[in-house]
Amino acid sequence: MSDVKIYKSCPYVKKCGACHIGDRTYEEELAQKKQQVETYIKKYCPVTDMVGMYYPYHYRNKVHAVFGRIKDEVVAGAYEEGTHRIIPIKNCLIEDAQASKIIETVTDLIKSFKIWIYNEDTCRGLMRHILIRKGMSTKQIMVVIVTAGSRFPHKNNFVAKLRSLHPEITTIVQNINDQDTTMVLGEKNKVLYGTGYIEDVLCGLRFRISPSSFYQINSAQAQVLYKKAIQAAALTGTETVIDAYCGIGTIGMAMAAKAKRVFGIELNSDAVRDARANAKRNNIANIRFVAGDATEYMTQMSENGEHADVVVLDPPRSGSTEAFVKAAASIAPKRIIYISCNPETLGRDLEWFQKAGYRAVRAEGVDMFAFTNHVETVVLIQRKGT
Repeated sequence: MSDVKIYKSCPYVKKCGACHIGDRTYEEELAQKKQQVETYIKKYCPVTDMVGMYYPYHYRNKVHAVFGRIKDEVVAGAYEEGTHRIIPIKNCLIEDAQASKIIETVTDLIKSFKIWIYNEDTCRGLMRHILIRKGMSTKQIMVVIVTAGSRFPHKNNFVAKLRSLHPEITTIVQNINDQDTTMVLGEKNKVLYGTGYIEDVLCGLRFRISPSSFYQINSAQAQVLYKKAIQAAALTGTETVIDAYCGIGTIGMAMAAKAKRVFGIELNSDAVRDARANAKRNNIANIRFVAGDATEYMTQMSENGEHADVVVLDPPRSGSTEAFVKAAASIAPKRIIYISCNPETLGRDLEWFQKAGYRAVRAEGVDMFAFTNHVETVVLIQRKGT
């Protein structure tokens, strides 16, 4: 792998904003990512070498493109970094290859059916984005076409043509985003074909994935990440586990077999619905999912005199909050497993945990996003004195 340099084969490098890596080998990238983590958290605990990918290409199971026009030509691609100028993309090296082909086909169909592209400046037009989600284990594929309104000219013929060209597609959804926003997805979905969701298998469990549900983008490395989290939790079968920011329940369900009971907390009601269906699908009876705020939930637990043995959190890039840390500490878990996608906010949060009576023991890096600057880290945090 040491001879792999993406700039030799990617014509979009330093343009589209999806990748940030230029003239360096994959081994050099892994070493630099470890240094990136150490910059922010070395003072709290030792950092292991980054666990790299076996094959660092075409790993993204979630692929997004924005539609636009360049000189009256319909294109699909990514925004140039720091701008809203569209860079047409074909055969991206980090996106699933099937997904890239489907996006090309949909772009061609928009041209042939003469459907208007949405214009951000005038707020006129229909087609805004396309999102592809793929179950890497099941091979199921979801196509989400994001429109600015509910009307979809030639919808039936469009769907029939797309299915004939790509019979591997298992479901097609129209997502309606009629807001002046940078968000990709709106709140309303119309199922045009199939079930409106796909399934995938992770850590031996089967998960249902809807258009807006959070699911790890790199399925193979997600299993590595979750196994490290489970090992750090050191479960014996007697523990109560809180899975904060639980999404569709992947981490909590993976831990349930080794815990007494698990509570998954998530604000996104769609994700909670999927999580409950996932638990039922996998016959997991000792997990309960709650639609709500994890900080409020743990604060209420503390007021009721309850505690947990393990808290797992996998927050967004902005990290957690000091209020969350205080709430977690108030239910006195022996161990906290922090899965971070941003070393900078991780360092800030570890400082809060330290003030709350906890200490970071070790940090293990897992490369989920080859050829980008993003880093995933699993940190074991223990209550001081244990």
